[in-house]
Amino acid sequence: MKKFLLYIFLTISISTLSFGQSGFKQEGKASFYADKFDGRTTASGEKYSHQKATCAHLNLPFGTLVKVTNVDNGKYVVVRVNDRGPFAPDRIIDLSRSAAEKLDFVGKGLADVRIEVLDEYGNPTTKIPVTVDSKVEQPKETPPTEKPVDTPKPKQEEPKPAPQPETKKPVLPQELQQPEVSPTELYSISIDRQEPNGFALQIGSYKELVNLLRIANDLKESLKKEVRVQVVTIGNDKVYRLLVGSFSSRADADKFKAKATSIYPDCFVTELK
Repeated sequence: MKKFLLYIFLTISISTLSFGQSGFKQEGKASFYADKFDGRTTASGEKYSHQKATCAHLNLPFGTLVKVTNVDNGKYVVVRVNDRGPFAPDRIIDLSRSAAEKLDFVGKGLADVRIEVLDEYGNPTTKIPVTVDSKVEQPKETPPTEKPVDTPKPKQEEPKPAPQPETKKPVLPQELQQPEVSPTELYSISIDRQEPNGFALQIGSYKELVNLLRIANDLKESLKKEVRVQVVTIGNDKVYRLLVGSFSSRADADKFKAKATSIYPDCFVTELK
């Protein structure tokens, strides 16, 4: 495996992100994966497949189940997050092609959708409060009219508790189950901290650094440019921006972007400050 340099430099951003949580809901535009992405490695390490019910989201943790509803026709589908994106500013989720077909918007390319985070069994994660009435009226004791006589009682065996039936967790459909990913990769990294300057092509933003390494290796091979990582502090969280190339002018960066968009259509030029 070829060595590649991973340059890391720190910056502070005042922008904010919306992170997934229990009961998380969101509305916006949905797109779907193009044919050229079939079989490529996602940010989680899985191979993307048109046939699987998966999606890309910027913030929701990998493995999260999301119900996606097309607000125009009421059709919905449940998908599992296994990738990061979309990086276009007007979209909130990228769906696999099979999921987009179920929502009936492949011909249009985009759809207005509403997404809702589900639990591991495919149920809404919004919790419903349950109240229990703990007041129980106790019977009043009445004094005995005459002294009771103690009579020995035959010793009885305590009844054994009835065996409880074994409860099994619901099994998710095959296309929603989390595949096993074995960490077999080995990367050689040389760290060189730099002062940010010039321009670069941003491929995506990630919260999991280990998954970013897989994408960085693919970038090195496909675009033949140096790969760098910009670490941005947003509140108390770290976000890793994956960058390709180092250009002294925006014009040079735009020229390189014209070639890169054939492989990474959502990439864009960013100035390093």
